[in-house]
Amino acid sequence: MYSLTVSVFALGGLVGSFPVGMLVTRYGRNGTLVRSTLLVFLAGALMGFSRYLASPEMVIVGRFVTGLHSGICLSVVPMYLGEIAPKNLRGFLGLVPSIFICLGVFSAQVLGLPELLGEDGYWPLFLSLVVIPASLQLLLLHRFPESPRYLLIEKNNVRGATDALRWFLGKDDVRDVLEEMREEQRSLSSLETISVWQLLRDGSVRWQTLSVVVINMGMQLSGIDAIWFYTNTIFQHAGIPGPEIPYTTVGTGAIEVLAGLLGCFTIEKLGRRPLVILGFSFMGFCCAGITLALVLQATVPWMRYLSVACVIGIIAGFCMGPAGVPFLMTAELFKQSHRPAAYIVGGSLNWLSNFTVGFVFPFLQMSAGAFCYLVFCGVCVLVALYVYLVIPETKNKTFVEISQIFAARRPFLTAPASAVKMVPLGGYGALENGSLELSGSSRA
Repeated sequence: MYSLTVSVFALGGLVGSFPVGMLVTRYGRNGTLVRSTLLVFLAGALMGFSRYLASPEMVIVGRFVTGLHSGICLSVVPMYLGEIAPKNLRGFLGLVPSIFICLGVFSAQVLGLPELLGEDGYWPLFLSLVVIPASLQLLLLHRFPESPRYLLIEKNNVRGATDALRWFLGKDDVRDVLEEMREEQRSLSSLETISVWQLLRDGSVRWQTLSVVVINMGMQLSGIDAIWFYTNTIFQHAGIPGPEIPYTTVGTGAIEVLAGLLGCFTIEKLGRRPLVILGFSFMGFCCAGITLALVLQATVPWMRYLSVACVIGIIAGFCMGPAGVPFLMTAELFKQSHRPAAYIVGGSLNWLSNFTVGFVFPFLQMSAGAFCYLVFCGVCVLVALYVYLVIPETKNKTFVEISQIFAARRPFLTAPASAVKMVPLGGYGALENGSLELSGSSRA
């Protein structure tokens, strides 16, 4: 029941990610965020009154509804920020959501201390506090315009897009930005938003789609969810005394925020690829370190400190890059017509992986013991290798330029053009009717 209560949040996120394409097309980016806020009030009421009504099921349903809201917002917020940001600030603003996620986690860890709301009698109030940031969002979002790209490219509302650009950029002359958006509009074969099925069948974006699948699943299967969901259990196995665990957890939350800020302020200088590659590589190294520490801590007492250091290292490595860059890349790798479907694919796989880790990790830990972290180590290494080999740098590039980089790649699962050549009739290896000869690996 505890495993279900923990992981049902991710199941709600999975369900919430499915209607994102329909919602952002119908209501816009800003409009979808405003309407989804109502789900938080419902969840807060369910969890806040659960003890009064003696219904633990209300906690489970409340966490599911909170997950619905998160599933919508974790796709729509990066999409909105990616579309309103100038290209020289797109990386910075793309990581801002991960900073506030870290701040939210840190705030919850501080409020969960025994001296504050960590006592048994206060947890219904603690869980219902989600309505406070939701209220602020509901009040403030009405002051912000809709995405200019949505207004121009999807609604063909030139005046609305111009006014929105002037509001966001703080200047009257926005002709250069409008022209860049019109170029993207002209490059689209169809102005209609495509479906997920059409996206999966579209060979022209096959590499982008595969990249979104890899980085979103890798983000959750890297082991970070096991660390977040079961931090107390991991620290307990590391030998940290029970009364000290809440304060150790708060320390890890503070490091999350600092690492996220470091990634946020360096992404425009270093680029997306280095942050993701270094982040996943460092997380893989730390997962291997946790395994080593847990195996040896019975005979080498100081190894328990190594395991705590590796947990902190996984969190820091995650927050510096893998935490926010996958959502940013999903916005950057696709044009306007493909972007909502790409967010549905990435978001659903992200949440499905999140749910899987949250539900399976306790059983994996019981069966494999310390070696369960080697699974996460392997995932981190493979994702870092994929990003290094396949995904180009997108810093300071327009959406059209990024699409052209991928278009220049040959589709995978096909032979390279250089491997196929024409030969004269009767030449070496020609068939009776003459034609093709394959060279190199393609001949085999």
